[in-house]
Amino acid sequence: CLWLIEEGDYKVMNSFLKENKSLITFSLILLIIIPTFGINFLISFFGNILILLFLIPLLLIIIAFLGFNSLKSSINTCARCGAITIGSENNCINCGFNLQDIDIKEDESVNNPSERTIEVKAEEIE
Repeated sequence: CLWLIEEGDYKVMNSFLKENKSLITFSLILLIIIPTFGINFLISFFGNILILLFLIPLLLIIIAFLGFNSLKSSINTCARCGAITIGSENNCINCGFNLQDIDIKEDESVNNPSERTIEVKAEEIE
């Protein structure tokens, strides 16, 4: 079956195009430009989500590291009994030793481990 377009049909089509010129222009814009920006938007959106998926764990690790260092700086160890206290307490909670009055001699012995080390000599048992 062949479609034959007569001269009257051309006139109808031309009049439709002339009357709806802006409609055709806007429909072409919708079909060409918007999908381009839509695809660009989707790529940017998924890229940003992936960046967030990598940066949030990194941020949590940094916060945990800073919190651990802050906690580590507030830990005091008693020189007499070895009890650990957290915070700014001046006395040991176990033995009552004043944590602020540490003698310089004790600090030197802590820095020099050979004075604290007990040497053990091996002997053969017969």
